[in-house]
Parts: sequence; structure tokens; C-alpha cells
Amino acid sequence: MKLTSDNETLAENKVLILYILNRIDRPVNNDELFQLVLSIEEMNYFYFQQFLLDLLENKYIETNQEDEYSEQIYRLTSSGKETLELTKDLIPGIIKLKIDSTIKGELQEIEEEVSIISEFTPKDEGGFMVTCKIIEHNKTLFEVSTFASSREQAKAISDNWKENAVNIYPKIIHLLTKTH
Repeated sequence: MKLTSDNETLAENKVLILYILNRIDRPVNNDELFQLVLSIEEMNYFYFQQFLLDLLENKYIETNQEDEYSEQIYRLTSSGKETLELTKDLIPGIIKLKIDSTIKGELQEIEEEVSIISEFTPKDEGGFMVTCKIIEHNKTLFEVSTFASSREQAKAISDNWKENAVNIYPKIIHLLTKTH
């Protein structure tokens, strides 16, 4: 798909995003929305971002950010719902059926993937700061940051958290709540 393709294709892709946002029953972040769109239709990430920007500028969708540490989440506005009602016929019936049949499974898969996060960033002293999180429904349940002396150590911590957070988290909570 080219961004310079006909106006009907551009409009169809924007309506597709509106339709997906309308079908899910919760706000989603940028990555989740892009993954949902990709599960339905092949779309270039940069075009997707342009479509989102256009929808935001026209106030068909809105963003919300609970605090400076949380991600922006997207939701459909009342104007977006009205626009969707007028334009949803631009989406072929087979695509609507695909959205309706795959959206719940995709959303559950996305929630599981997104809930355990680990990232590391270089620091001036030559080491790395590693942050490990558990996020559920766009809220941080647990977050810990630590210093790693090398990139290899930071990567090992990050990988270990992603693979074993389910086992590590209860142990940390147990240690933190232990009275002796």
C-alpha cells in the first residue's frame, strides 16, 4: 500500500482503525493497536502512525496518559463513533467478519505479551540501568530498577525477567513482606 494511493484506500484504513477501537471494550496503547491492525490488514507502521495522527487531529480518537510514567492510550470519541456509523460501509464485509472473529483472541494474546516488560539504557558511568515491570490493564503493578555493570549483564537480567517474571515476582514480594 502506498500512502499516495487513492483517497478511498486511505479512508478505508482510517475507518478500519476506528472500527477496531469501537469493537474492543477498553483503551489500548499504540503498540497494542498496531498489533491488532496488523492481525487484520497489512499496514506499514509509518502509514499507521500517520492515520492515527489524522484521526487525533480530527478528534475522532483521543489519547490519555495517567501519569508521566504510563503509556498513552487511545480510545474512540463520540465524534469518532458518529463518523464510524457514517463510514463503516467503506470496510468490506469480509474484513469486518475477520475483525469480529479475531479481535478477542488477539487482545488476550497482546495483554499477556505486554504485561511483562524489561528494558535497559546506558548510563554515563559505562554501565546500564535495567528496569523490569509487570503491567496489567495499562497500570504498573510492579517495577524494579537496578544497575548492571556491562551490556551483557543488563541483557541477561532483562532476558531472565522476561522468561521468569512469574517466578521471580512472588519471591520478591515474599522477601519484601517477610517480618523477620
